[in-house]
Amino acid sequence: MPILNSFFSSPVGLIEIRTTGDAISAVLFAHTLKHPANPMETMETQHPGHPLLTACTMQLKEYFEGKRMHFDLPLQQQGSAFQQTVWTALCEIPYGRTISYLELSKRIGNVKAIRAAGTANGSNAISIIVPCHRVIGSNGSLTGYGGDLWRKKWLLEHEGKFANGVQKLFDL
Repeated sequence: MPILNSFFSSPVGLIEIRTTGDAISAVLFAHTLKHPANPMETMETQHPGHPLLTACTMQLKEYFEGKRMHFDLPLQQQGSAFQQTVWTALCEIPYGRTISYLELSKRIGNVKAIRAAGTANGSNAISIIVPCHRVIGSNGSLTGYGGDLWRKKWLLEHEGKFANGVQKLFDL
């Protein structure tokens, strides 16, 4: 089946959404954009009209507006059984909360797999929806995010604001 895609302009830059037709297969940051000066002015959507791309775009828009804390979309990304286990565990981290990489490895039942869990976390292709940004260092620091640390910081502060009324969590 061909891969269909659309783009969504968000407060954290341009996001590409991909589907195989039956499920969302990727939500990726387009790294060519700089940090937006006034991100809320950039909230526009563009899509070719595929129902799943439209639904994903709408749910992401609601997320960025602070109206959505859970996504309800079929997801399917390619990965090993171990990666799938890690990605499932990521989806169980509550909105507005964080866990450490050590805690992630504990949740998948193998405390010795902390580095492998971190690698699988970094291999997640469905950003925001599979919330890999909610995993932080054991000392509470922001570490390791393929979408750039400023985006991780922004996403965590955004969720914290709507979940807990917290305005600022981290200094970078």
